[in-house]
Amino acid sequence: MPVLHNRINNKELKQRLMEEVEPRITISFYNYFHIQNPQAFRDELYKQLNALQVFGRIYVANEGINAQISVPQSHFENFKTYLYSIEPLNGLRLNIAIDDDGKSFWVLKIKVREKIVADGINDPAFNMHTKGKYVNAEQMNQLLQSKDTIVIDMRNHYEYEVGHFVNALEIPSDTFREQLPMAAEMMQGNEDKNIIMYCTGGIRCEKASAYMLHRGFKNVFHLEGGIINYAQQIQKEGIESKFVGKNFVFDNRLGERITNDVIAKCHQCQQPADTHTNCLNDGCHLLFIQCEACAKKYDGCCSESCQTVYNLPIEEQKKIRAGSDKGMMIFNKSKARLRPRLNES
Repeated sequence: MPVLHNRINNKELKQRLMEEVEPRITISFYNYFHIQNPQAFRDELYKQLNALQVFGRIYVANEGINAQISVPQSHFENFKTYLYSIEPLNGLRLNIAIDDDGKSFWVLKIKVREKIVADGINDPAFNMHTKGKYVNAEQMNQLLQSKDTIVIDMRNHYEYEVGHFVNALEIPSDTFREQLPMAAEMMQGNEDKNIIMYCTGGIRCEKASAYMLHRGFKNVFHLEGGIINYAQQIQKEGIESKFVGKNFVFDNRLGERITNDVIAKCHQCQQPADTHTNCLNDGCHLLFIQCEACAKKYDGCCSESCQTVYNLPIEEQKKIRAGSDKGMMIFNKSKARLRPRLNES
């Protein structure tokens, strides 16, 4: 039986990626459809994509598929042919990255999950197929001109911080499962307004639009293909961008520039900056925004204490990390957790 997961260490895989000569195309896609046996679906998907040298991160569940991948340019057509041979995915829109160096992923990981988007919805009456109306870039811009339109950003704070649509509302929560009921509560009294939901690639705002309809709202829309597809359309059609700044993406690039506006600030010196990075201290890896000057001043670390550890001999760093739980620092990127650590000095 073929190996259905990677067995090579990340350091070697990253090195191989950097040595690749052929360009890669970074793609994201998703679809809500019923998968009877997610594990069997996952295993077959892994065999086929691994043979095409696809890298990336894919989640499979009973409710569908969510994928962010890169594929060698010469294999792109074969990849599409295989993907479209899966009936529910035939003709599926593929969001192709616009600000791409092809170094977004270095390994293929396909995981089976309970849901492709953790939503916290337990109501059996909820129907994902009853969802809001799609809007394209031109329709989005037209709706944004109306005083009867409310646009809601269904992403996390660290995504909203570097770029968002003009006048978009941020839902002040750290998880999508918390944002859903909060969005409905915030919109109470606006049942007659046009409510547009948007997110990075469309998967969260599509579910959010279905949830808002479930909660009794009538005029609900969601941006087809999310910000990624919007950016493609405005570039192709010469449409003015109503999205300002940078689109955070969940791969090694950590962002796609949509406009030249820099609307965020360095978390250390408060100067204009929108480059996300992970703290270079292996015992931290906190995601934060850092300008070039602070990257040099703090050696790419988020604080003076992490900088001190980072500059210790490797063996001493390992002793400090031994037995420590760094999970919350890596994965919890909320505004509340971020500020105290960066302001320690």
